Amino acid sequence: MGKKKKIDKNNEKTVKSINNGVRSSVRKLNPILKSIVGKKVDVAIRDLQFSEKRITRDVRKTISSAVANAENNFQYDIDNLFVKEAYCGKKIVMKRFRPRAKGRAAPIIKPWSTVTIILSETKKLEKHGTKS
Repeated sequence: MGKKKKIDKNNEKTVKSINNGVRSSVRKLNPILKSIVGKKVDVAIRDLQFSEKRITRDVRKTISSAVANAENNFQYDIDNLFVKEAYCGKKIVMKRFRPRAKGRAAPIIKPWSTVTIILSETKKLEKHGTKS
C-alpha cells in the first residue's frame, strides 16, 4: 500500500527562462509582458524589436534564451513555440540621495526586477487530405 502516483493532467511541453537582473520597475515591464502573451515566439520578438521602450531589449534576450533552452535541452520545434506566460516581480530597490536646497536630500529609487518567460509548444492537429 504505497502512495499513489500523481498523474500530470497538464502534460504540456513547457520551457522556462528567468532573467534576474533587469534594471527597470515592474510598473514599466508589465504592459510589455502582457502584450506578448499568447503570441508565437517569432512574432513576439519582432514586436519587441520595433518597440521604442529601452527595456524591450532585455525581454527579447530572455525570450531568445528560452527558445535556445527549448531547442538544445528538449529538442522542441522552434516554429511551434508560443509565449504561454510572461510575468515579472520585484527584486531589490537601490536607494540613492540627491542634495537639495537648504541642506535637504531627496531620495532617488532605482528598482530592479525579475522577468520570467514560459514558452509552450503547440501541437499541430493536421488531418490528411483536408486543409484547415
